[in-house]
Amino acid sequence: MDSYERMTRRLRGEDVDRPPNFDIFMTFAAHHIGQPLSRYYLDHRVLVDANVAMVDDFDADILQAISDPYRETADFGATIEFPADGLPLCKRPLLEDPAALRTLHAPAPSAGARMLDRLEAVTLMREKAGGRIPVMGWVEGALAEAGDLRGTSNLLLDLVDRTEWVEELLEVCVEAGIAFARAQVEAGADLVGLGDAIASQVSPAMYRTFALPYERRIFDAVHAMGSLTRLHICGNTTKLLPDMIASGADIIDLDWMVDWGSAHERFGGVFCGNVDPVAVMMQGGPGTVRDGVLACLRAGGARSFSGAGCEIPEGTPPENLRAQAEALREWGSGASGR
Repeated sequence: MDSYERMTRRLRGEDVDRPPNFDIFMTFAAHHIGQPLSRYYLDHRVLVDANVAMVDDFDADILQAISDPYRETADFGATIEFPADGLPLCKRPLLEDPAALRTLHAPAPSAGARMLDRLEAVTLMREKAGGRIPVMGWVEGALAEAGDLRGTSNLLLDLVDRTEWVEELLEVCVEAGIAFARAQVEAGADLVGLGDAIASQVSPAMYRTFALPYERRIFDAVHAMGSLTRLHICGNTTKLLPDMIASGADIIDLDWMVDWGSAHERFGGVFCGNVDPVAVMMQGGPGTVRDGVLACLRAGGARSFSGAGCEIPEGTPPENLRAQAEALREWGSGASGR
């Protein structure tokens, strides 16, 4: 059974040889193949090579074009710095002055260097996958992108002080997100992930006003083109779960702070997670990882996907990722006593 079939059968709740591994890899993947982070962010060939290595070395079931939150932000016109082997930095928000919104326009995905680089990554991943491995594109949610353009602290204040201004900004951001998502599907993405990390910092009422409608619009556009969707919001999203499900996402990531078993009992959705990425995946031993993975599978039901609650951290021992892969095979064989 190849990874694509494993994904589609799992989504339907059908038998699979093992549950799919949908870990998110970024900094770990770059360093695993001996590349500095700047090359991972700026050269799609490095990003693709790193993702192929995750499939080959750790039995990941997905090739993913996720790298950092600044693809769209850079092509909107923000200055992003790329240290040789560090995380990208946006030291000054593009919309530091709210009046700058008047001149803000959604960039065309094929015209911006960083968005185009992701499109090229998706195209190359599609060529390498050959239909056997799902290819995942990625966009920032409108609220997350607004935070990248305005600065997170400024935007959180704006949600109260400049409501109409925020809604105007969100319209520009969602236009960019829809166009970028469609372009990635055209390039060969089987699913498009959407990151909306800032959403875990707002109330459910604010989420329903400033995040959910825009997530829905992006997901509707992807579904209209025949591809799947994945929603990723870092942090404790327990209070947001009913609304996250209402987004229409086909797969919803749950971070480790969320009660995994309770989420499945209450909602029965397709959730991915939610092994603790630090305490278990990075700091635990192989036995701890095995136990954590199997515990999630026992509580998750027939449609759950395996993955850490968030990105696999830099410094995670490779043997722990191999322990995750072995636990999934053990579960598939029935040897775990499930």
